[in-house]
Amino acid sequence: MTETLVLGGGCFWCTEAVYVKVLGVSDVESGYSNGQTVQPSYEQVCTGRTGHNEVVKLVYDPAQISTRELLEIFFVIHDPTTLNRQGHDVGTQYRSGIYFTTPEQAEVAKAMIAELNAAQAFGQPIVTEVQPLANYSAAEDYHQDFFERNPYQGYCLAVAAPKVTKFRQTFARLVRD
Repeated sequence: MTETLVLGGGCFWCTEAVYVKVLGVSDVESGYSNGQTVQPSYEQVCTGRTGHNEVVKLVYDPAQISTRELLEIFFVIHDPTTLNRQGHDVGTQYRSGIYFTTPEQAEVAKAMIAELNAAQAFGQPIVTEVQPLANYSAAEDYHQDFFERNPYQGYCLAVAAPKVTKFRQTFARLVRD
């Protein structure tokens, strides 16, 4: 039995590059969620007027990896304290978000955020939104597996590759080869 969890942590190329390497994750798809427009294009999402977030949809086996472990990775590979921004990527489409498909996922996410805030883990409050998944659509084909197909592209070298390295170093036990 698998579950689905959708995460927005900035550019979906970077987030996807990490989660395709995670043990227990059987499918990772870049897409758009939680906006108003039905089936938006990348160009529409980039305007910031559709309300969508760039996300990755994870299909995972909870017997191999827990929702909490997926979220531990999530909070290590992006900055959950910056509103509508990750590094040089600015706009509502880059907001930090956890979009759940089960009530249990919502409980885990909210509890984890409360724990991290109580511990002042980031020195600033977490601004990650936790909402039910809504209006999801897959991104265009050229966005899928972007890092894997373009490892030497400038953005991938500067932003995605360091996130993959950080994941591998921090979560060696969860790396799938």
